[in-house]
Amino acid sequence: MKGKHLFIIGFIAVVSMGLCQSAFAKERIVFGGGPAGGTFQVVANAMQVYDPIKAVDDFKVQAQSSAGSTENLRKTNSGKQQMSVVYSGEVHQGRNGLLPNDPTKYEDVLAVAWLYGAPGQLVVRADSGIKSVKDLVGKKVGVGNAGSGAFATCELFFTHMGVWDKIERNAMGYDDAAQAFGNNQLDAFWLFVGIPAGAVMMAAQTNDIALIDLDADAQASGFYEKYPYFTKLSIPAKTYKGVDTDTGSFQDSALWVANAKVSADTVYKMLSLIFTEEGLAHMVAQKKTFKDMSIQTGANGVVTPFHPGAEKFWKEKGVLK
Repeated sequence: MKGKHLFIIGFIAVVSMGLCQSAFAKERIVFGGGPAGGTFQVVANAMQVYDPIKAVDDFKVQAQSSAGSTENLRKTNSGKQQMSVVYSGEVHQGRNGLLPNDPTKYEDVLAVAWLYGAPGQLVVRADSGIKSVKDLVGKKVGVGNAGSGAFATCELFFTHMGVWDKIERNAMGYDDAAQAFGNNQLDAFWLFVGIPAGAVMMAAQTNDIALIDLDADAQASGFYEKYPYFTKLSIPAKTYKGVDTDTGSFQDSALWVANAKVSADTVYKMLSLIFTEEGLAHMVAQKKTFKDMSIQTGANGVVTPFHPGAEKFWKEKGVLK
């Protein structure tokens, strides 16, 4: 009897300890960013270091570097990353099984918030004679990291323009591309990132650069009609050293997304902390790219279903009906 009594006491103690541990366990949020030199990683780092988020007892955010948008889509869908930054177009294509050479439907990736518009940027030397994407035939071009949204969009646009298989493609991150460009190892390099981009600023310090008018190419080729989630914009003059006129381009929206299994309370709480005056100021302090983040823009460019926690937040703010 004594042994049985001790067993029962021990069993109760073990169960109690387990309940206590689970009660105090934090939900782990791996936040997928991107490669060095890109804005995606700035987003992930900003979430991790923001003091009000660090102070929350219920979850812990850990920034994780990645190849970029496409990898983030897949890892968020699988649950290897709980949150990420992914381009709106890729979320839409992925959800509907329309990604190039990938018929998988990534249906467990849900929208949390619009972050910023990311324009395409094609950097060349000012004296290169390259005036259009079509002039890249036979040239050495940095096309972004394999697995990144930059690479995917570059492939999409360059294929549409008929040059993807006619250039010498170099898959690399932005900073590496800027360095290779500076060493005359590339004739051009492509970015799909918020402005100003550090890699372009780096390139402009070592070369006289020019930006290609991507909007002109997109309009002339019917790109917007085929891919309506891209919108035109203008990169203002003097954004980069030596580029003294406005340059036409097109952009996709960078979205904060979450896996469907992340708790609604966690998503709601993070939104409640970031979309405050202090939280938005924190984001802009990390990079000016985030200057357009606001309650009013929170659902911009979102054609994907919202996470339940985000839906609750945006409905309370009057952004969603």
